[in-house]
Amino acid sequence: MVTRIIAVGKLKESYLTEAAQEYIKRLGPYTRLEMIQIPDEKCPEGAPESLIRQVKEKEGRKILDNLSDREYVITLEIKGKRMTSEAFAGHLEELRTTGRPDITFVIGGSVGLSPEVSDRADLKLSFSDMTFPHQLMRIILLEQIYRSFKIARHEPYHK
Repeated sequence: MVTRIIAVGKLKESYLTEAAQEYIKRLGPYTRLEMIQIPDEKCPEGAPESLIRQVKEKEGRKILDNLSDREYVITLEIKGKRMTSEAFAGHLEELRTTGRPDITFVIGGSVGLSPEVSDRADLKLSFSDMTFPHQLMRIILLEQIYRSFKIARHEPYHK
């Protein structure tokens, strides 16, 4: 079983890197975790929509180049489906036990995901109507993946 996270941009702050490493370590007994970082394209504040679209397209091509047909792809999108932690854990466990063990999560860059990446998703998932920095979202996602394994195995952690 492989769990992959494809994320645009790299973690720049040491406290975020340390948090990610801690959750990656905690996930070790449950899954083989692969982290793929896609270089982000520069997009100045207040850029015109045409430039934002170009940035999304460039980042999107790099993301799609790292996906295969056999993976179950979950994109993180504000307009995606919302789930409780228990429902999320149940969904991931069902995938793992019904022949879809390779799950890939995709976190877009600061301007979001290209339509092509969104269209490739098997599930569009939203953690909130709020917008989170994509670097912080990586930590939140890692924590929820870890929590899902703990819930699915009835292990202490989930409150």
